[in-house]
Amino acid sequence: MGDTGEEPGLEGADSPTPGAEHEAVGGRPNPAQRRYLSRGLSQPGGKLPLFDEYGQHIHPALVRACIAHGWAEPWFGNPLKPDWLICRLTEKGRDILSELEGGH
Repeated sequence: MGDTGEEPGLEGADSPTPGAEHEAVGGRPNPAQRRYLSRGLSQPGGKLPLFDEYGQHIHPALVRACIAHGWAEPWFGNPLKPDWLICRLTEKGRDILSELEGGH
């Protein structure tokens, strides 16, 4: 995926306005963030994906917003793609997903 100057796709139509991918309401993840975070539940070490279910790169603003809320944390750097944020789910992230799933 070369840098074409265009923003990579963000998991479809859940973001009706530009920048909405990083807005969390009341300290809870929005639908796009929730989908992203929940994919780490079944991965070793809680590794979060670099690409969505359609093969599109996860938008960096979404990843940074999850990091800023403490739901994800950078895990390690990729020497081949240093601009990619390789992250994992935090305990806080697991807790918020568990809380949302339980309907509390």
